[in-house]
Amino acid sequence: MSSGFSPCELNSHPSALPGDPSLILVTNVDLGDKKLEVMKACSKAIQKATGKPEAYIAVAITDNADVIFGGSDDPTALGNLYSIGAITMESNGEIHASVSDLLKPFGVDTSRMYINFFDMPRANVGWNGKTFAG
Repeated sequence: MSSGFSPCELNSHPSALPGDPSLILVTNVDLGDKKLEVMKACSKAIQKATGKPEAYIAVAITDNADVIFGGSDDPTALGNLYSIGAITMESNGEIHASVSDLLKPFGVDTSRMYINFFDMPRANVGWNGKTFAG
């Protein structure tokens, strides 16, 4: 069964493969008419930190959500970033700093935001009717 990827793609570093990463972010603040701008800036920050093609990066943000952090409903955010490779201490820190900077104008302090980073096995990421493992 063909994977649909060229031998060059299959043998390349996982960070060069298409279809990821994906950031899912939930916050209790209202991003208003700046939401799309924040999403696009998150996408660019992920591309810069991971080296992944932006054409394959997905970002979903849910604002105005019911979220507490440390027992308080002060401005906060929780995120999950999934990627095939490119999950490193350096890139993770760079992404957290960038997303934090983007949310600061909305009152979210850097100390009130978690982003969990998940390095996904190729068999556990589906795209285009199959997984990246084939």
